[in-house]
Amino acid sequence: MARVYLSLGSNQEPHRYLRAALDELHARFGELDISPAYRSSAVGFDGPDFINLAVGLDTDLAPISLNEWLHALEDRHGRRRDVPRYASRTLDVDIVLYDELVTQGPGHLDIPRKELQHAFVLKPIADIAPQLRHPVSGRTMAELWAAFPVEQEPLVVESL
Repeated sequence: MARVYLSLGSNQEPHRYLRAALDELHARFGELDISPAYRSSAVGFDGPDFINLAVGLDTDLAPISLNEWLHALEDRHGRRRDVPRYASRTLDVDIVLYDELVTQGPGHLDIPRKELQHAFVLKPIADIAPQLRHPVSGRTMAELWAAFPVEQEPLVVESL
């Protein structure tokens, strides 16, 4: 079993789609560690604010298979793939960390996920796994968050 950390986000009916994603993740993988949710501005395009959170789970799926399962989850909840990559979406679920693995693959698989440099990914993971070490830098999520320039990417706690 591998320990995996996912980033979940939505800026189209986010409460509906994030709850649905959490339900499906729980049904498939069992116990989840779920971070608080945060509202933040869209990054990379002009659009409504996103609500993001992180989930920690254990899986028997290899990274490519897990990524395919997550894409199917997004698709079941209205994710459109015929629009620009940086656009509003019902659901975005990415593998951020998979054990200590460093890899890339099909379907935009990129572990560790480069979006970990953004508050909306880093803070939720630091909330649920502060002592987790980045597989490249060796720094803990807590250390990375403590060094983060929070004024550049403000977050607001959001209830789901």
